[in-house]
Amino acid sequence: MSNSISSSNTLLATPPDQLHIDTSLGSTAPSTGPGIIPVDLEKALHSPQDTITAQPGSRREIFHFLRPTVPGAVALFRGDGALAPFRLLKSDFGGRAKIYHTDWGFNQLILASAVYVFFTNLLPGITFASDLYVLTGGNYGAIEVVFSTGLCGIIFALFSGQPLTILGVTGPFCILSERIYTLCHEDFHIPYLPFMAWACIHSAWMHWLLAIFNAHDWTMKYVTTFSTEIFSLLNSVIYFHKAVQELERSHEKTSFASFLYSVIGCVGTFLVAVTLSTANSWAPLFHKYVRMGLAEYAAAISIVIFIAMPNIGELNNLDQQRLPVSSKWLLQVPHILSLALYSPTCTASFRPTLPERTHFIVEFWTLPASWIFAAILPGLIITTLFFFDVEVSTICATLSRYNIKKPGGYAWDVALLGTTTALCGILGIPPANGLLPQAPLHSESLLHSEGVEVNGEIKTIRTVYEQRWSHLLHAIGIMLFVSPPFMHVLGLTPTSVLAGLFLYMGEQSLSVNPILFRFFHMLTPSGELPQLPDGMKGYGGIHMYTLLQIVITAGIFAITFTPGAPVFPVIIVLLVPIRLNLMNRWWNRETLNHVDSWACKEGDFGTDDDENGSLDARPEL
Repeated sequence: MSNSISSSNTLLATPPDQLHIDTSLGSTAPSTGPGIIPVDLEKALHSPQDTITAQPGSRREIFHFLRPTVPGAVALFRGDGALAPFRLLKSDFGGRAKIYHTDWGFNQLILASAVYVFFTNLLPGITFASDLYVLTGGNYGAIEVVFSTGLCGIIFALFSGQPLTILGVTGPFCILSERIYTLCHEDFHIPYLPFMAWACIHSAWMHWLLAIFNAHDWTMKYVTTFSTEIFSLLNSVIYFHKAVQELERSHEKTSFASFLYSVIGCVGTFLVAVTLSTANSWAPLFHKYVRMGLAEYAAAISIVIFIAMPNIGELNNLDQQRLPVSSKWLLQVPHILSLALYSPTCTASFRPTLPERTHFIVEFWTLPASWIFAAILPGLIITTLFFFDVEVSTICATLSRYNIKKPGGYAWDVALLGTTTALCGILGIPPANGLLPQAPLHSESLLHSEGVEVNGEIKTIRTVYEQRWSHLLHAIGIMLFVSPPFMHVLGLTPTSVLAGLFLYMGEQSLSVNPILFRFFHMLTPSGELPQLPDGMKGYGGIHMYTLLQIVITAGIFAITFTPGAPVFPVIIVLLVPIRLNLMNRWWNRETLNHVDSWACKEGDFGTDDDENGSLDARPEL
């Protein structure tokens, strides 16, 4: 801090005629000599006269006022400046293009991962489809959701910068679609799909602008695991809640006997999947390859068992609730199945859910110009939601514990997501977005042990297979289900199996969340807790930090039941400045370095604190 004060006083004491600003490429800071002082985005907007010293003894000794200088602002758009156009896009494309050929390795673990992600993406998507069908007046149904998930998945598997990120239709978008449909149908009296198409088109160019001007650097650069852990915990809670919702619907719509079996099917699907996932630890029981297969296909085996079980014996007479698919397809199933068996080219029934629609292209050009401009606002909301979701999904899929080796492509993926969003809008299908917890679960399913050489010694680490096959195969599998015969098979799935899958996905995400382990520490006697690093006086600060994360998660989850539910991603975004500017007043640096870390860059908070003076921490806790 004393160095910062000295530098500030030097700048203030320098006569104006001796100050000069280097505006060459890459320079963003005022200088008192020939040397260039590189600074971040905030400092680039401050002139020396904007920096004043506080009174001695005050806690914060330097304050900045946002009064930008013209040369400093111009430098942001040049060279390596924060807003230099296409800087990250060129870096992402160049980095991935060189190693693209290495993304196509294949083994049996990759196939098992594809099967696992297939079920964890398709079955929840059908549930969202049933909600969308009701909430959007039939404009979106099962075929639209499946078509979108498969199409966007194939595009991302082939062309994305980070193929570990999984795409699909999300719950928040379902809520947003409902609000937009209600406005179009009841207030504006305009067609919903053309308006939504323009909202997606506007969202596309907004995505492109975010990618062109390097939004990842000046947004996600400041994200810490404090926010990503909360977001991951929130998704686990949401999936647990959706499992309960499925059982509640079964209780309302079926007999009591069928409801009891639904509970058994839900718990059975969950327990069998969890049990089989631990098969690698069953030695010496079974051959090692048998144990490996059981562990890798645990969810798939459990799902198949409990889909088949209700069709056996007297269970087949129960009035069970099954996954909702298009009713007009089910009426055509006998005819369609016969055509599918004897005519491989049968595609006549591949059409939108809404009876009035005969093809997938939306006539968006017929919308009046005034409403085209009005669609910019929902486009902005979609952009905010999608940008944060895909960024956080990618961050969670590439956390440090996965030991990712290949470069990512945040800006490239944002631009690609904008393209798929516009394409979905034009096709009249809901746009897909980054999925949690499917993205980190994808990485978890690819984890394996690998020997690496460190200082001449071979050490075993846990890492993932970084490739595109698992993403591509699961997306192709989902795409197959746009055909009525496969959709009919999907319609045989009891919702109790879906509820069990929700429990399993929530458990798998929660089991690797550090919040869970720190919560267990809160319940552990102090004498049995692990020893803390030097400089930390006790677990009090850690327990309070964990409790705050749990309380915030509960608060955000409560908001999802209110009309303000679509804005919950914005609340999570606001956690970033809260963490950086407020929490350091309550926790000391040692505690924060122990429980928190940067999500998108290396290092602890010490170096950054000294540089910008914004993360200094109190020594009391």
